[in-house]
Amino acid sequence: MSIPAESAVQTVAAGRPHGLPALPRLVVITGMSGAGRRSTAHAMEDLGWFVVDNLPPSLLPQLIETARRAGQDRLAVGLDVRSRELFDQLPLILAQLEAQGVRREVCFLEASDEAIVRRQESSRRSLPLQGGGSIIQAIAKERRMMRDLRATADVVIDTSNLNVHQLKARVGHIYGSRDDQATRFQVMSFGFKNGLPVDADMVFDVRFLPNPHWVPNLRPQTGLSTEVSDYVLRQPGAQEFLAKLTELIDIIGPGYAREGKRQATLAIGCTGGKHRSTAISEAFAARLRARGIQVSVLHRDLGRE
Repeated sequence: MSIPAESAVQTVAAGRPHGLPALPRLVVITGMSGAGRRSTAHAMEDLGWFVVDNLPPSLLPQLIETARRAGQDRLAVGLDVRSRELFDQLPLILAQLEAQGVRREVCFLEASDEAIVRRQESSRRSLPLQGGGSIIQAIAKERRMMRDLRATADVVIDTSNLNVHQLKARVGHIYGSRDDQATRFQVMSFGFKNGLPVDADMVFDVRFLPNPHWVPNLRPQTGLSTEVSDYVLRQPGAQEFLAKLTELIDIIGPGYAREGKRQATLAIGCTGGKHRSTAISEAFAARLRARGIQVSVLHRDLGRE
């Protein structure tokens, strides 16, 4: 049975006996059907989060109170669009929970139409909103319903070009630490020929550097090799670019932290994502680690060339 949102939220603030644990951190896992919501939930469960899937939004306050009483300090809830009426309650409930002191954030899983179609055809399951229509029509309808929620999400992960292991690694970087004060950075290398990463907060182009692809002995190697990395980093402008990028993080990193942004993705692209962007991403991440900044690296297109 569903409980009105207003009365449900009251259960969070009502009568907390002295000495009980603080309210847990809440992450709502949602997004496009077929984008990896269940895989993300499983990854968070492996990280020690208390995870509940397919919970009606109106029951969130009761679940938060139950988790608090049980001493659970990290709670993740998976939600989808199976019920339009229930899903429409979510923004109001989240706003009210935040007003009551709940640290809540939304993790939105995104994927391209092509990726969703491919995955649904492989699983031979219809989308929640498909009914008697086509998959493409269901995806379009779901995108319209999710538009506002995606625009306000704290974290957006585009899984179009990620396998399960890459997704798990990314979730681990974002939600694996109990220290949620400092902003964690993900540095992503990619190839422009495979499309821009839609979940990047910032995108930089290193195609101004000479391409190792045209050096015969470097062509079969990647930016992870010492030979390619040395070649790229010796080029005019490479070290200056890294220095300016580091200065930029020194400016925006504290600002992100003040605004409560816990995860930021910085994408560095070259033509194919094999040589220059990979080498620069690794070098940049090393600079950030040397400054005590939490950072991970994802090479989105390595191996796709």
